Amino acid sequence: MLHTALGRADVDQPRKPQRFDQYELVIGSDGEPVELGRGAMGVTYKAFDTNLRCEVALKVIQPRYLADEVSRARFLSEARVAAQLRHRNIASVFHLGGKRGEYFYAMELVEGQTIEEWIHSKGPIDCPVALDIALQITRALIATGTRQFVHRDVKPSNVMLCTEADGAIVAKLIDFGLVRDATVQSANVSSTPTRTGFIGTPHFASPEQFAGQTTDARSDIYSLGVTLWYMLSGKLPFDGTRDEIRRKQLSGSLPLAQLKGIPRAVVDLIGRMLKADAAMRPKSPGVLKEQLNNCIAAIDSAKQKQRRRFAYSALTAAVIITGTLAAAYVLQRKFVSSAANEVVTEKNVAVLPFQNLSGDTDNAYFADGVQDQVLTDLAQIADLKVISRVSVMQYKTDIARNLRKIGGELGVAHVVEGSVQRAGNKIRVNAQLIDVRTNAHLWAQTYDRDLDDVFAIQSEIAKAIAGQLHAKLSPSEKAAIEKPPTTDLAAFDLYTRAKTLLLSTTFGVNIQQNLEQAIELLNQAVARDPAFFEAYYQLVYAHGYAYSVIGDHTPRRLASAESALQAATRLRPDAGETHLARANYLYRCLRDYDGALAELKVAGRSLPNDSRIFELTGLILRRRGQPEEGLRNLERAVELDPRNVHTLQQIALGYQYLRLYPQEAAVFDRVMTIVPSDVPAKITRAYTELDWKADTRRLHDTIDSILAASPGAISEVADAWFICALAERDPTAAERALVALGDNPCWGDDNLLLSHTFGEGLLARMMGDETRAHAAFSKARLEQEKIVQAQPGNGPPLSVLGLIDAGLGRKEEALQEGRRAIELVPVEKDSISGSRMLVYFAMIAAWAGEKDIALQYLAANAKSPGGYNIATYGSLKLLPFWDPLRGDPRFEEIVQSLAPK
Repeated sequence: MLHTALGRADVDQPRKPQRFDQYELVIGSDGEPVELGRGAMGVTYKAFDTNLRCEVALKVIQPRYLADEVSRARFLSEARVAAQLRHRNIASVFHLGGKRGEYFYAMELVEGQTIEEWIHSKGPIDCPVALDIALQITRALIATGTRQFVHRDVKPSNVMLCTEADGAIVAKLIDFGLVRDATVQSANVSSTPTRTGFIGTPHFASPEQFAGQTTDARSDIYSLGVTLWYMLSGKLPFDGTRDEIRRKQLSGSLPLAQLKGIPRAVVDLIGRMLKADAAMRPKSPGVLKEQLNNCIAAIDSAKQKQRRRFAYSALTAAVIITGTLAAAYVLQRKFVSSAANEVVTEKNVAVLPFQNLSGDTDNAYFADGVQDQVLTDLAQIADLKVISRVSVMQYKTDIARNLRKIGGELGVAHVVEGSVQRAGNKIRVNAQLIDVRTNAHLWAQTYDRDLDDVFAIQSEIAKAIAGQLHAKLSPSEKAAIEKPPTTDLAAFDLYTRAKTLLLSTTFGVNIQQNLEQAIELLNQAVARDPAFFEAYYQLVYAHGYAYSVIGDHTPRRLASAESALQAATRLRPDAGETHLARANYLYRCLRDYDGALAELKVAGRSLPNDSRIFELTGLILRRRGQPEEGLRNLERAVELDPRNVHTLQQIALGYQYLRLYPQEAAVFDRVMTIVPSDVPAKITRAYTELDWKADTRRLHDTIDSILAASPGAISEVADAWFICALAERDPTAAERALVALGDNPCWGDDNLLLSHTFGEGLLARMMGDETRAHAAFSKARLEQEKIVQAQPGNGPPLSVLGLIDAGLGRKEEALQEGRRAIELVPVEKDSISGSRMLVYFAMIAAWAGEKDIALQYLAANAKSPGGYNIATYGSLKLLPFWDPLRGDPRFEEIVQSLAPK
């Protein structure tokens, strides 16, 4: 008011020129420049770059600091630090100016909200989203660490959240006004003016910042811990005056009640991030990234195990297939034999994992890479039979190898063993070819070379082995063997680590975590070597798998798969791997089965030993309603990859698809000889008895035995426990299973996931508690609506929404959603997913009181060759999904028609 009375401008307002160099300030409706933010040092405006013709954010120093040399220097330092950082999660600075005495810099315009603004307008952020945001900020801190910078002011108002076109939330770290160069130990040796004493924002500052001590990356980790707490709760762990905050920090006592309902793994991690002693926090952003990934995996692990287990039942009946012909075909076939019973020819080989003799465990990946490249080179030779990597890697920890036994299990007469020793810029590779029938060493060689010669060594080994086995080698095969995958050894190491992780995407634990880590490693590999063709191929596979199997059915994931495919095609348009990559993309992402089969046919000409070609062909043929041809291709895949658990499971499910349960059980028993301790495999084998005979005893006993041996495995069996309890009509056990489930789905059927909240409604409905059921289904509907909105055009989530609406009595909406799901996934195009939509529509109709419609669809399914676990004899007879139809003679007749003969 005084300044106004004196006719002076506000000293905190910069002078208002309309232009700074090529930047014109954007003027708002009030005739004033549009402000984006205001801090202690400057004001940020929205501006237009007249050279580049785009909008930017322009930060202009406050006029009162222009005369202060230290303040000017700090403003310039902020701009220069930010300009050195180029990262997806950091707002980029690209111009610094000082015209007419005005200091300003231009940076990326991030349109969105800060975390602080988000919380104020929308409330706390869901745990998975908050963890993803924290992970993005951590990646930004890793980037600042590579420049030896410490941000010192990580807080909700310094993180912008913007939403991309595909709905993905991207976090951007901003405001580097308090950044410190970690290489500078004291202000006396710094070329940049340095503030002393307390630096930061009290509510988010670390204890060492309060004490005026030297800070490092662990200080930023502390601030990020407070920020994560704020995202999850909308509250601060420590509040009050500066002295009160510091006293509470040092007390070590956290108000954990604010985090009620947050998974324990997340609460524990935040507790470590907020340790008063910096030495007890994660020691670096890189370590924190791994721990955040572990948290995400812990939250998601049961969901992924659910998806994995029910992926075993992914291949089910198509209403349009004639059951009699398919069943007759398979009944004439013997069960899938073990590799030991196959005829062993001379020109075959398995390349076993090479031993790492370097003494450094990190070099184990390098040894794996050498072995894998030798295997890959040999697999390109059409005159050889070469066992795929999934099967041979299972012998990695087998130190005292029984080669005769291994040869029998893999169906080969020859194996390659080797070792790798790496020291500095030198490498020693030893390889030997052994006839497992006689234990005779047919060939051996030691290579002592420079590290840069490693790819030449691999091709020499492959050619020597081919010669020993008298395999014909065409000029194109010779050229392919001699072509190195990359010239960048660091990129090759990243690729090898990623490929090893991708082996676990078909079976094993932590599927999603391994998949995301593999994608990140592959992205790093292609960043180092943009011509790394094989890395792009693996990216196509990984993104396609995440899209179709993991359930990330989003435009962003689809675009990532397409981008990787385009890069591979640009590098090697005619390569067999390119055609295989395109087939994966067409199958998993676009459901273009005819196009995928055409690509596989071309790929097979140059990839004679690639089991993936036969496996993918088998899966596609079954979706096209050709189960017998599908089984034949899957069996061919198993010949090349005899210990691939995923492929064997698909064969077992081919029998389930045809309701040939004894054969299904026999194949699952073979799986158990390979992975005897695998919990999902045990559970799936036990489910066979429920589907086949409506008998829950084996499933019940299996769950009990698993928990008796390992109580910590409860999250892995909670969903099966819930279904078993429903089948046994044991509400007490079902309630306990729901508690054990946490936030994970109670039922999974490929992409048809029924949430924990849905399970609560289903149980209440079974018990006749309609009030509780309605409340649970209402909550489930809010959750499912978000999924449907995030995955437009995806039928399975819409089908689940229809079932929820039926449970809420929203009859017309439910039937409409069920019919729309059928339209999105027509059985004529996809007999597997399409038949699922039909059976779920039968359930929707039953819940909506339309018995005639429900029975019509169920009767059609009963006459088709397949039935999966929601429409098998056991499910129809025991599970409450079908309670609305019980007592109807037509329903009972359908159930009886599926009973074991």
